[in-house]
Amino acid sequence: MNARLDVNPMSHEPQLLARLSNSHLDALEEETIFILREVAAAFERPALLFSGGKDSLVMLKCAEKAFGIGRIPFPLLMIDTGHNFHEVTDFRDSRAKELGAELIVRHVEDSMKRGTVRLAHPGESRNVHQSVTLLEAIDEFRFDALIGGARRDEEKARAKERIFSHRDSFGQWQPKAQRPELWTLFNTRLQPGEHFRVFPISNWTELDVWQYIEREQIALPSLYYAHQRKVVERKGLLVPVTELTPARDGEQIVEKTVRFRTVGDITCTCPVDSTAATAAEIVIETLAADVSERGATRMDDKTSDASMEKRKKDGYF
Repeated sequence: MNARLDVNPMSHEPQLLARLSNSHLDALEEETIFILREVAAAFERPALLFSGGKDSLVMLKCAEKAFGIGRIPFPLLMIDTGHNFHEVTDFRDSRAKELGAELIVRHVEDSMKRGTVRLAHPGESRNVHQSVTLLEAIDEFRFDALIGGARRDEEKARAKERIFSHRDSFGQWQPKAQRPELWTLFNTRLQPGEHFRVFPISNWTELDVWQYIEREQIALPSLYYAHQRKVVERKGLLVPVTELTPARDGEQIVEKTVRFRTVGDITCTCPVDSTAATAAEIVIETLAADVSERGATRMDDKTSDASMEKRKKDGYF
């Protein structure tokens, strides 16, 4: 399925936005703040996974409301593949500094030097290998909870997650051994070496995220908004033409107006056709989207329906 968002409703934007309620955002925000405070109270060494992307920026906004600027009680952690968009990493650094938060960055390249990550070939995407570097960071800092920005609407494996997702001493996820979460009660008991992945925005959708960004006027990396970019069409996706992702023989390079629905490793993240230049315009586009965020933009999820679940069992976010 093509990654294009086949809709041009911008001329009706004011009327559509006026009819679109965002009153539910208060309940979602309240739940997220409650979960962040639960993590701060229940765990000794939590960390917030912070990529500089829209979901982690929404969580960071909620953390700011929960604890205050300069008072966020856990560090921000990013696993850097070395192939991230500079617009995102630059924004990550500036936002952490603005909030007075501790930022920890660990690099897949360092795992490669240690020999714990070995690429099948030099051009292989490093995205899947973040799991190894993440588990090494957990061991280094003895983190007992990692707060992530995954949402249940992203794809099938995400929908199986609990909000407090238990990981064993090997960092692995066992979907059939997750703990019940009745009446918003969370079992946070851990054995030595185990940890939790906590997902405070599990109940948010992509539309909720963009409505919240629009309401709160949250600044984002420029890649999220319409810009000109050279791309090639490949397997129904628009692949950005970069040094890491050059055009293949026979592929035609075209320049399109695009934006990114998600930002990650350059080697597996694709933009979509879009002229949306504001959060409000993206809200309208998202209403008409019939392909999920990851389905429209992630090459690494195209291998099989179970690709994400397998990675999560191995320690992926």
